[in-house]
Amino acid sequence: MQIPELIREVQMGTFNRLHLIRQVDLFTLRLFLSAIEERQIGLAAIRENIAPSTATKRIQMLEDIAGVELLERGPKGVVPSAAGLVLERCARSIFGDLDAMRSEIALLTGAVRGELSIVSARTIIVPLLARVIGEFGGEYPQVELALEETENADVVRRVARGDADLGVFAAAHHLDLSGVDVTPYRQDRLVAVVPPNHALATRDAVGFRELAAGGLIAPSSLLGAFRAAAVRLGMEFGSPHRVRSGEVAIGLVQAGLGVTVVPECLLDYALLSRVAVLDFDEHWAVRHIHLATPSARPKSPATRAFIAQLLDRPLDGDATVREVLRTPAPPTWVILTD
Repeated sequence: MQIPELIREVQMGTFNRLHLIRQVDLFTLRLFLSAIEERQIGLAAIRENIAPSTATKRIQMLEDIAGVELLERGPKGVVPSAAGLVLERCARSIFGDLDAMRSEIALLTGAVRGELSIVSARTIIVPLLARVIGEFGGEYPQVELALEETENADVVRRVARGDADLGVFAAAHHLDLSGVDVTPYRQDRLVAVVPPNHALATRDAVGFRELAAGGLIAPSSLLGAFRAAAVRLGMEFGSPHRVRSGEVAIGLVQAGLGVTVVPECLLDYALLSRVAVLDFDEHWAVRHIHLATPSARPKSPATRAFIAQLLDRPLDGDATVREVLRTPAPPTWVILTD
């Protein structure tokens, strides 16, 4: 595929083409790419589920065959050398060709099968993806689906470098969308959550400035947005509690430890009886959820089927989650028999 180009560009007399073909497997190339991305061979070993000593030996073997150092070692980790950058580019091309081959062969079989890897953030997985994934598994049992939770900021990066077939993420101004194709999925809103006895609890809506003055608990996915809002208002933002998820932030609000802002899709019936939920009166309160796929390779049949299933299953039409939740639940009838 790209091996001849690799040999020409590195231009090393000791580069043994026969050893390259016989001894370097795809897993070693993937380990090499992981070492570049993680910047440490030890972290790459964890990511690829092998012993650090084995990972080190594989990288050293690769360098022995190349006849040149591929990774420059330093106190802060590893970075690719000039030859390593050539190998990185060619290895990514090889894996891209393999993915394309997999997709084309799957098309010839006529059945949706194979592997599908998805990355997304917790605030999207729980309310928006879990149900669809369950339904997809029932409709396409021959697809091996792997879901990984990561930070929203990492979703696009993981998809762009080919670590996942599909990413579901919330749009943000700082995200670099180069290397991915983006499909709009849906919208939801951020809402304010305060204790039921809080001074703001009787309000219909509240802005960021008032919440920030009342001990605003910051979920990690919204910390950047909070800081940017504070800068626009000419104020400093400091949160008494910084947590990874909106669910934890809500739990702290229930305990009376502050107020928070979370995606509306995290609400449920039980929660509305324990906290007060207000409209979040900011222009950035609307959250745009998008789908990302690698632009360098065609979508597999499994990826296309899953995207079609996502776009075909809106949540409760155009009604907001709170409108749905505030609709009285139908009564439960108990039939007594003799």
